[in-house]
Amino acid sequence: MYKLKVATGTDLAASTCSIVSIVLVGVHGESEVHQLPHQWYNFISGAVTEFNITENKDLGELLMVRLSMEHYLNFPLDPWYCNYVTVTCPKGQLYKFPLYQWIFKSVEIPEGKGVVITKNTHPVLQKQRKLELEIKREAYKWKVYAEGAPHCIDVANDDPLNLPPNDQFSFQKQGNFASASISTGLETKLNGFVFNTDSWHTLEDVKLVSCLRKSQYSDTASKIWKEDSFFGSQYLNGLNPTLIKKCVKVPWNFPVTDCMVAPSLGVCTNLQKELQNGHILLADYEVLHGVPANTINGRKQYIAAPMCLLWKNPQDQIVPIAIQLSQTPGENVPIFLPSDSEYDWVLAKIWVRSADYHAHEVDTHLLRTHLLAEVFLIATTRQLPIGHPVYKLIIPHLRYTLYINGFARTRLIGPNGFFDQALVTGKGGVPVILRKAMAELTYSSLCLPDDIKGRGMEHIPNYLYRDDGMKIWAAMESFVSNIINYYYTSDEMVKEDPELQAWVAEIFKEGFLQNKCSEVPYSLETRASLIKYLTMIIFRCSAQHAAVNSGQFDFYSWMPNAPPTMKRPPPSTKGITTMETILETLPDVKSTTVGINVVWVLSNEPMDRRRLGEYPDERFTEKTPQQFIKKFQQQLSEISKCIQERNKTMRLPYPYLDPSQIENSVSI
Repeated sequence: MYKLKVATGTDLAASTCSIVSIVLVGVHGESEVHQLPHQWYNFISGAVTEFNITENKDLGELLMVRLSMEHYLNFPLDPWYCNYVTVTCPKGQLYKFPLYQWIFKSVEIPEGKGVVITKNTHPVLQKQRKLELEIKREAYKWKVYAEGAPHCIDVANDDPLNLPPNDQFSFQKQGNFASASISTGLETKLNGFVFNTDSWHTLEDVKLVSCLRKSQYSDTASKIWKEDSFFGSQYLNGLNPTLIKKCVKVPWNFPVTDCMVAPSLGVCTNLQKELQNGHILLADYEVLHGVPANTINGRKQYIAAPMCLLWKNPQDQIVPIAIQLSQTPGENVPIFLPSDSEYDWVLAKIWVRSADYHAHEVDTHLLRTHLLAEVFLIATTRQLPIGHPVYKLIIPHLRYTLYINGFARTRLIGPNGFFDQALVTGKGGVPVILRKAMAELTYSSLCLPDDIKGRGMEHIPNYLYRDDGMKIWAAMESFVSNIINYYYTSDEMVKEDPELQAWVAEIFKEGFLQNKCSEVPYSLETRASLIKYLTMIIFRCSAQHAAVNSGQFDFYSWMPNAPPTMKRPPPSTKGITTMETILETLPDVKSTTVGINVVWVLSNEPMDRRRLGEYPDERFTEKTPQQFIKKFQQQLSEISKCIQERNKTMRLPYPYLDPSQIENSVSI
């Protein structure tokens, strides 16, 4: 007698009324097909049902189980979400078969131990893995989204509802997400904001929209947005903390002189000394140069590609000291300074913040988290079977990514989406930025320790993104190292793993377009290189996404701090800007409202969340990997406590890399 436990998922739609049958497959052969009893409660949501089946022979060590479904009476064949099957053999051995997927007709589930395939792998498992990947490659195919951008999933109309079921939002998450989207838009429609294409009469009027929704820190930006120290702090602890870099020489096309910045630096130093001391920083928005501008509500919009020089002052603040609103210097391209008139300086900073908004949303956020996460997911599904330890390790960090990216391509950046309605980069700008950003993307920029070092930001004070991020990276790297060294006992195993090598090669081909200048690996030779690669993927799909996504409403709900578009071109002379000029340059009421609505929805993860390090799906069935998971969770808990204690004493807290607030995957 074999004793079975069959677990159904907890989603409201997980149950089935279809007939379920099972076959046990062992080293000594297969069992008969056993139809499991069809009581109404056996396969309802959350059920863990026990069954006994009898065989006239010992199947030996179990390798896999085969589940199949048939129509019950005249009911249609409905899908079933199976969490796992466990089998206790006649001699007491317990075998676990984790799945955590939808079943539509039949599926083969390998025994739960992670297996790196070798020539000694049992032929039954080799055949199962080959068949599994063949089926998944038919369901998951690549297509070109935009020339020069990472490739994406080929699905009809890019509609997330046409995705394979395992990649759609759960019933609860879909309902909550739809409700939040509808209610947010309805509120602003009832107030008439989304129909008003006029300019704002005063800056205070912007609060009529931003105050409709509030987050813990959303009021802060509206109070201190004009402060130079707040402007500079956002490069360290805002939504785009990976752009700024140490400046050792002022760029040739940014002709800042010592005389220009002397009033900012004071009499005790000069520009050359501060450059040598590593106190001068640069924010360069070259990626926006040449990007076509949208036309919104019948009016041409404008975008700039500014350059901003910043200084670490004696108070350890990062403050702007010079701004040029073009990549090309000239008589009509003034360099704005803190010593200029108040409105000249405020407007120059607004232009930089608008540029930062677009560099952040398209490059830092969309490309470097969402689109790359999609590449990782598709390649993982197509090249790694569910029994592979690397699949088990990273699949929790790819949950729901295809769905939210499908939503983005249809509702945000697709035709007539929110970008077309309210952002200057709509109607053609996004693909241009993606192509330019991809050409400059490097492997080192995706790996946090390398990126910090490459930008010369190791010793800049109050850089909380770096400090918190490095702690999380170290914890992840330790966790990944433990898992990899458990399953791969030598570098040779890494090199000779055909499934792993095919996976890495496909990511390089489809995600990084075979650009060898990026130095992204297209094969892996050692355990160390695999550990770094996997740490990069997990960090990018969880912590990095949290850093560049979660605070959007906090920083962007006050529109002057991040205008999604500009209605007038950058100023070409100094001394003529007034408050009326600023109001006429800023987005109109409708564009402002749409922009705020979008960042509210995207800053609030809907139901069915899983925090960083939470693995409720038990994919690793061996005790040792489970101990590694517990250790990882303990490390994250300690990091979380330290961050929360620090934030209690801060004027501007930085909660975005608190592990207790980080989602496991790119799912919003």
